[in-house]
Amino acid sequence: MQADLAKVLHEVNGRPLVLWVLDALAEAAPNATAVVVGYQADAVRAVLPATVTSALQEEQLGTGHAAEIGLAALPAGQATVLVLPGDMPLLGASTIAALVAQHQRDANAATVLTSIVDDPTGYGRVLRGDTGVTAIVEERDADARQQTVREVNTSVYAFERAPLEAALGSVRSNNDQGERYLTDVVGLLVAAGERVGALITDAVEGMGVNDDAQLLAAEMELRARDEGS
Repeated sequence: MQADLAKVLHEVNGRPLVLWVLDALAEAAPNATAVVVGYQADAVRAVLPATVTSALQEEQLGTGHAAEIGLAALPAGQATVLVLPGDMPLLGASTIAALVAQHQRDANAATVLTSIVDDPTGYGRVLRGDTGVTAIVEERDADARQQTVREVNTSVYAFERAPLEAALGSVRSNNDQGERYLTDVVGLLVAAGERVGALITDAVEGMGVNDDAQLLAAEMELRARDEGS
């Protein structure tokens, strides 16, 4: 965001990005919610609802590492776990509910929320096979053919906790950024014989906010929704 403020604290339509995501998640009625905090952790904690637990990621070692920290803050009995980024203010509760419903109906180990976009630059590419999703490849690590794929990862997932925890233990940092990617879990699950599915949502709802232009686009979309309601 080219700013000193933590990204999830940037406001759209008068509210921090993270609160839009938490509101949508709350409508889907999770049993427990944990927010992983790192940069400006105290400031992020200050805006969180009292019903939400925060979990500190002292070192930012990647999304896979963050998922481990978030999992540790959830009750042990949570069989199905949702993972969402804090920068998707256009994500709707009905889409979250549909993701969970498909995940449970198909008995998947993981189900990924994806979008099909005209320009996939900057996004992880979703690779499919005959039985479902086979891998998610980050753009930095994608080959020329994989970079032409237009189905992209929104970074929203439903997982079964036991296979997720097992796969996270095998995630390594041998990639372009030297981080432990949560996306690597998909390939590890498939290699272990687990099923991974995907639910496609529209590109608007699947948009994250990574720069000022996307922040403005989200603001305009939310205002348009208000005017249309």
